[in-house]
Amino acid sequence: MAAAAKHLTPVVMELGGKCPVIVDSDINLQVATRRIIAGKWGCNNGQACISPDYIITMKDYAQKLIDSFKCELERFYGKNPLESKDLSRIVNSNHFARLSKLLDEDKVSSKIVHGGERDKENLKITPTILLDVPRDSLIMNEEIFGPLLPVFLVDKVEDSFDVINSGTKPLAAYLFTNKKKLKEKFVATVSAGGLVINDTTVHLAEPTLPFGGVGDSGMGAYHGKFSFDAFSHKKAVLYRGFACDAFVRYPPYTRGKLGLLRALFDGSIVGIIRALLGWSKA
Repeated sequence: MAAAAKHLTPVVMELGGKCPVIVDSDINLQVATRRIIAGKWGCNNGQACISPDYIITMKDYAQKLIDSFKCELERFYGKNPLESKDLSRIVNSNHFARLSKLLDEDKVSSKIVHGGERDKENLKITPTILLDVPRDSLIMNEEIFGPLLPVFLVDKVEDSFDVINSGTKPLAAYLFTNKKKLKEKFVATVSAGGLVINDTTVHLAEPTLPFGGVGDSGMGAYHGKFSFDAFSHKKAVLYRGFACDAFVRYPPYTRGKLGLLRALFDGSIVGIIRALLGWSKA
């Protein structure tokens, strides 16, 4: 952006952020779990800007959700995910160390309920789920960009919106529910670059939808025609004839002309007539 500013070139900035997933209890749990897995671990093992960063669900539903994750993760990656050819490596040793630091924080390490195995030599970390992670932990305040998935607990699903809106605006936000009113409130309440209901990350593949961030997650949008529009200047052109020249724009500026201008801006027919009468007497 700094480089482009020297030439006054427009910029679209797609950044990242902590992309939340709200999980309600009235869903097809297996389908929802698989779609979250595909967006989180199937998408470069969490190393994507729109990967689910954390889950918000209800306290009385969390264990059922975690059990579903365990079942489906074993189905996809086997009993030893470190040996799976379908699990991506961490991009480099610096990011491996960064993710390890998030996991090893005292208030977080005890919250691991699935996974957590690491292979430093091969830069692999297994799909890891953490339950009831403290809000003030590093993992809940940094973009994870890796295979770690905290589960944050609320009393009722509507509380999720306050959790999301208390932080920075994410690049994407996801909701799994069958409730029409909850979907509508999600769309109306959550500010994010993009929203997906009952899936994750698939909006990136839809060229007819604009893709971009808002606030800390970026500015502008692209994809398809939106890319063309982002870097196109809309040149305004106005044509006029020589009839109906407005006398009020020219000096001398009398009180009558001022009254007429005020009436025109106010849209008052009576005021316009009065102003015209006053101008004729001036």
